[in-house]
Amino acid sequence: MADFSRPGSLYGAIDLGARKQALEAQARREAAGPQAASAGSAGSVVDVTEETFTTDVVDRSMTVPVVLDLWSPRAPGSAQLSPVLEKVVGGLGGRAVLARVNVDASPQIAQALRVQAVPTVLAIFQGQAVTGFQQVLPEQEVRRWLDELMGAVEQFYQANPDARPAPAGDEEAPAPPPADPDLAAAEQAIEKGDLDEAAAAYERLLARSPGDEDAKMGLAGVNLIKRTEGVDPAEVQRRMADPSDMDAQLLAADLEMLSGAVDEAFDRIIGVVKRTSGDDRDQARRHLLGLFEALPSDDPSLARARRALASALF
Repeated sequence: MADFSRPGSLYGAIDLGARKQALEAQARREAAGPQAASAGSAGSVVDVTEETFTTDVVDRSMTVPVVLDLWSPRAPGSAQLSPVLEKVVGGLGGRAVLARVNVDASPQIAQALRVQAVPTVLAIFQGQAVTGFQQVLPEQEVRRWLDELMGAVEQFYQANPDARPAPAGDEEAPAPPPADPDLAAAEQAIEKGDLDEAAAAYERLLARSPGDEDAKMGLAGVNLIKRTEGVDPAEVQRRMADPSDMDAQLLAADLEMLSGAVDEAFDRIIGVVKRTSGDDRDQARRHLLGLFEALPSDDPSLARARRALASALF
């Protein structure tokens, strides 16, 4: 069964703080009225690029599940599976969307999602990759997988009725409020893959508004991505066999954070705090506080981790 307990980020540093982004996106849809909700379901198949990933996949997944088909013209399996996905998802009448990504044309998407082979299929819902598979399946198996996904989505809406999209209507959507120019510049830089420019834009915003939570989360997310660029998870796993290799533990926590395993990342660093002292303990503490900034202040995982950190320190 898919786990929808934690909306999370997908595309690198586009927003590790996407838990707050998810809530804000829902508020914007409610302010825009039922017509906007209907528009999000229009078209059950869309071709996605690096420039449109946020809009066509992450944002759209806040209202309907998005089946992400990561394919390549060089992969025979893609030619077999893609038509099956189009047929099966298309038969849902707009209750799900098929988003197709040519990984040869959009390699940064594949890199951000850590795609190891094609075809790869991921189901994205509430901004999070919740389930998927990496092999060519017959149509019957694809239908069974999709039925399980849609059943999990319905269970999510039953448990969270306020998140269910409003029915279609005729109300005109009001214009959204203008975005802060530095925040917009950061998002554009991220979409281009320029993490240094994104960090600079977030820092400019924080210099003007030190308490801006979006900028804090964005900068923390960008720094997290930069720390893990080029890191081999297998090498980190090998290094963790040495309990004294604290850098490996912190890198492992970063990788867990990126994968959405937030509580596991926090617990790992708190464990380091418990068994170290002096400068090592302070380094681990500061690293953990940096990860805290990647989440909205009201995230329940933060309250739990702060209590555990206080207990470890005192």
